[in-house]
Amino acid sequence: MRSIRPLLASAAVVAALALTATGCGPGDDNPGGPATTSAAPSTDGKITIPDDLKEKLRQHGIDLDKWRGGEWKNWDKDKWLREAQDFVNPIIEDLWDPDRMRDAEEPDQGVEEDDISGDKGVTDPTPARVEAKGVPTPYHSSAPEAGKLLFDGPKGSMVCSATVVKDPANPGKSNLVWTAGHCVHAGQNGGWYRNIAFVPSYNDKGLSTAELEKASREDVAPYGVWWGDWAQTSEQWINEGGPVGGKGAPYDFAVIHVTPEKGGTGKSLEETVGSALPVEFEAPATPKIASMLATGYPAAPPYDGQKLFQCQDKPGRLSVKAEQPTMYRIGCTMTGGSSGGGWVANGRDGKPALVSNTSIGPVTGGWLAGPRLGPEAKGVFTAVSDKFAGR
Repeated sequence: MRSIRPLLASAAVVAALALTATGCGPGDDNPGGPATTSAAPSTDGKITIPDDLKEKLRQHGIDLDKWRGGEWKNWDKDKWLREAQDFVNPIIEDLWDPDRMRDAEEPDQGVEEDDISGDKGVTDPTPARVEAKGVPTPYHSSAPEAGKLLFDGPKGSMVCSATVVKDPANPGKSNLVWTAGHCVHAGQNGGWYRNIAFVPSYNDKGLSTAELEKASREDVAPYGVWWGDWAQTSEQWINEGGPVGGKGAPYDFAVIHVTPEKGGTGKSLEETVGSALPVEFEAPATPKIASMLATGYPAAPPYDGQKLFQCQDKPGRLSVKAEQPTMYRIGCTMTGGSSGGGWVANGRDGKPALVSNTSIGPVTGGWLAGPRLGPEAKGVFTAVSDKFAGR
């Protein structure tokens, strides 16, 4: 199995799928864009920031040598900003241009299904393969809450999927986005990713890859680019999460508060896209759920990360560790890049609600698993909501 962790992109965007966090398995190659747009390893093994990017940051008032003691000028794992209070993500206008958004490469990390250890809890038989279906265009009419999440890691630019969710502290005016923990934080061996931005209804018209090469930023991001000004994931993911093997997967969720890149119109994200999903915590056990609908931008073959897909299936159970919560599992062919995408089922009121997110799946595709959102997830969500209450 591999996580559906963020995919790595060379000077561009990537989506990866690994067992513990769907789509977090960037490779070392950087075939796509100009080398100056991505960090490169130095002779001592650390990652340095290209001079042109440093200059762009300085133009925005950010001096890497002074900011946070200069820690952002490299990716030394011993100094990587990893605690909750360490999160910083300054807006860099136009950093995510259409080329960086579009370019992505497949993940290169994964493990076989029988590599999951400690599976002593309740696991149902592997679900039948469900072929992902393309979401009808325009995506905004079919799945207005869905979008693509972009961010930079030590090996390049990466991509996940995410969902606009309601904020009880700001009714009708939410700026909250739900995704996977591995899409914002590297887990036990790393820290917070950088340049985290959300693009609702990415490629809304469903343009082909060839058409996207000539598309404008408005075509690619019709509802703007929204930068994360705060992100929070579970302490379990921070302490246990890893790129493969399922570690931390039952706690692989995150909430991001976003703000428009260029100031916007004064409207919230929810007002801008016209919709947001409520989050249902402690959703029923799998026998009581008739079906779940998973949505995302799969980027590993046979997909290319440019179009939105969905899978619908009755969920089963997957236990990674007996002492940890059992996960939901559905049949689905979506691959890396779909990580973090929302899983929707009918809530207690009978209306659609977000009940999970894509976290892990097998290297060969065919099924996905997501965490059941319990008290830990509610705690993360409430903390972010309270932090921005009334703002």
